[in-house]
Amino acid sequence: MSTASLTPIARLCALVRPRRRRCSAWADRAVLILVVLLGLLVLVGPYLAPYDPYRSDAAMQLLPPSGAHLLGTDDQGRDVLSRLLVGARPTLLSALVVVGLGTAIGVLVAALAALGGRWADEVLMRCCDILLALPGLMLALAIAAALGSGLTASIIALVVATFPATARLARGSVRRTMSAAYVEAARATGVSRPVLMVRHVLPNSLDEVLVNATFQIGGVTLIMSGLAFIGVGAQPPSAEWGAMAASASAYMGTDWAAAVLPGLLITVSVVAFGLLGDMLQVRRDPALRGGR
Repeated sequence: MSTASLTPIARLCALVRPRRRRCSAWADRAVLILVVLLGLLVLVGPYLAPYDPYRSDAAMQLLPPSGAHLLGTDDQGRDVLSRLLVGARPTLLSALVVVGLGTAIGVLVAALAALGGRWADEVLMRCCDILLALPGLMLALAIAAALGSGLTASIIALVVATFPATARLARGSVRRTMSAAYVEAARATGVSRPVLMVRHVLPNSLDEVLVNATFQIGGVTLIMSGLAFIGVGAQPPSAEWGAMAASASAYMGTDWAAAVLPGLLITVSVVAFGLLGDMLQVRRDPALRGGR
């Protein structure tokens, strides 16, 4: 159909849609580039640090940005740029560990619920419901307080706080997949339930779970940094971004870079992984593409 036979609104949409697709493609590339840069920062950041991020020097306290220290120094005389580069690893890698462990445990719980029958499903899901009824941050704070302050305690606390939602989501996906025709056909041929779960059900049920895990990375990064900020998570002299922002908040008027830049990097990370999850969600569900 030629554009001359379309209504004015339809012609306008026909002209705008290709541009929207191009903008969307560029936005997806920008998100991927940002996520890759964050990944590279985790991998090579410590090797790019110009100074030892943990070496204190009383004579170098709170220096402004200069040629020797591009972002200045903190109250202990440590180079801020070096600490930001090194801090990417405990900040982002710990979030990835939390999401990875939480997703693995959640999928395992969902698989056990499906394999164990009605009673196993009821018991496991009710336990997940109890944990979901508690605010995630408050549950993480309680567990971290019981285990003691530190990065390891924060990781354990957040794994416990995050896996129930993943288990619930995975259980729904597994139940839908188990009712599919090809799974019924495999069951009719005598395939055992464990083999059926491993070979047919889980591989076709994890796309939604993986998209959800991508969304979780940003949220977990924010909570991990928040725990470090209030003194429950990573402890000084760790270069974790939340701990850096907490220690620098007392002298923000004197050395803004040490206080603002860790928070800015946390914000960028949360937004980047949120946009990545949104992009994967659109790719997974064509109904959400909206003209892409």
